[in-house]
Amino acid sequence: MTGTAEKLAELRKLLEIAEEPSGEKGIQKRLAKGIPSARERVHMLLDPGTFVEMGALMRQPGKPDAYYGDGVVTGRGYIDGRPVVVISHDPSVYGGSVSETFGRRVRAAMDFAYNNACPVVCINDSGGARIQDGVASLAWYANMCRPLDDLSGFVPTVAVMFGKCAAGSVYGPINMDVLVATEDSYMFVTGPEVIKAVTGSSVTAEELGGARALEKNGTVHHVAKDEAGAFAWVREYLSYLPTSCVEPAPVVNPGLEPEITATDRELDTFMPDADKVGYDMHEILLRIFDDGHFHEVGAKTSENLITGFARVDGRPVGVLANQPLVLGGALDAACSDKAAHFIRLCDAYNVPLIYVVDTPGVLPGVDEERNHVIKRGGRMFRALIEATVPIVTIVTRKAYGGGFAVMGCKQLGADVALAWPTARLAVMGAESMIPIVGKRTLEATPEEQREAVRQNMIAFYNATVATPWTAAERGYIDAVIEPSTTRLEIRKALKLLRDKGAVRKQNPRKHNLFPM
Repeated sequence: MTGTAEKLAELRKLLEIAEEPSGEKGIQKRLAKGIPSARERVHMLLDPGTFVEMGALMRQPGKPDAYYGDGVVTGRGYIDGRPVVVISHDPSVYGGSVSETFGRRVRAAMDFAYNNACPVVCINDSGGARIQDGVASLAWYANMCRPLDDLSGFVPTVAVMFGKCAAGSVYGPINMDVLVATEDSYMFVTGPEVIKAVTGSSVTAEELGGARALEKNGTVHHVAKDEAGAFAWVREYLSYLPTSCVEPAPVVNPGLEPEITATDRELDTFMPDADKVGYDMHEILLRIFDDGHFHEVGAKTSENLITGFARVDGRPVGVLANQPLVLGGALDAACSDKAAHFIRLCDAYNVPLIYVVDTPGVLPGVDEERNHVIKRGGRMFRALIEATVPIVTIVTRKAYGGGFAVMGCKQLGADVALAWPTARLAVMGAESMIPIVGKRTLEATPEEQREAVRQNMIAFYNATVATPWTAAERGYIDAVIEPSTTRLEIRKALKLLRDKGAVRKQNPRKHNLFPM
């Protein structure tokens, strides 16, 4: 009869095997690649000593030599003292490929996250479907992806991409809230070899689905130099979000700097006098939020629009700001997608939105029209209309045409709209207006006097039409403020809006239809 001591010894032996299921061969393979183990990655992400594994002794039934864990590590732990569920692919076991047992582990972890309202972080490094499992692998891909619908907008979900993510394994990460990658990772539906065989075209993995290429086109929201950098970004990102949509986000150091500071006063002389002179919008953002800190999301995607998180009086806010250094801050099709995603992300988790506006409007051009700027701009438009979180808008300089509307105007949903004295709010800028409104006048003017007349028309337009005073007089903005008061005005506005409720009329429809 086996005693307790023997049973404990057997348990310890099995757990030791499960810790390195592929044994010395797997360790050497991992060392050759210079990557941590799946469990080491989990420990890098979580608070020290908080990981509790789920299903460590699961393996394929009917195969005595089957590896424990079956190519994935799942469990729960804490980040900054708050619960999180983690899924980490193990490329040293069957290449991290998906089988039925793999799928059962992942599905159980996702169900736990849903039932206990925990964020999910999935560390992807998978060879895709396990060919030997045939259709069972495909079925469990579907079973793993289905809970993402319930989790989406309920708890924050983050996909981290290491190594290669190919074929069906791309659809799980892309359906999570944000996707983070390292520089040497890849993601594509069909790889270079398949493309070469089917189409005859040659393309490198980096060109096809390298992290930097994916970051530029908006598929990946952040690329880190290494795995430690990726995990640091994820930890900071989650610090701005609640554990679920029914919980408040963390409050950090409220009440700091309750009066105007020297840094605030720098804004009074910050704006260039000439409209065509650019500046870095980040310099404004660093002065109007707590601690001068800004956590950017999608920094290398559509750089004409900045999106990211900051804090106001210790509470997280989502920020959308035009970048005058890129396309003059104009809005295009690509940045519309970026904005729509970010607005819906913040609205899902009850994070207020701050718009900081300096845009000449929508970027004109044949390429933009062919790139569906109408449809994609419509998504940004609708995302703003549907948002129910507090919204505060600051116009620093230009707010022309469609840019005035979709960048958080009161008429589309902003609760408080403010402008600096340097703001210009109009259908278009003076330079664009003159050829339309002043065409006949200029044609009737002697050629040697035309430039002087043109400049006078521009000055008159800027002084009487494109001013914040007209907008303030008619109630289209709430106030014109001194730039140095911006930080405190945002703080006061959000305090006023803290109890804003999402009051909507009952509507029998099943759902709306986005421009797709």
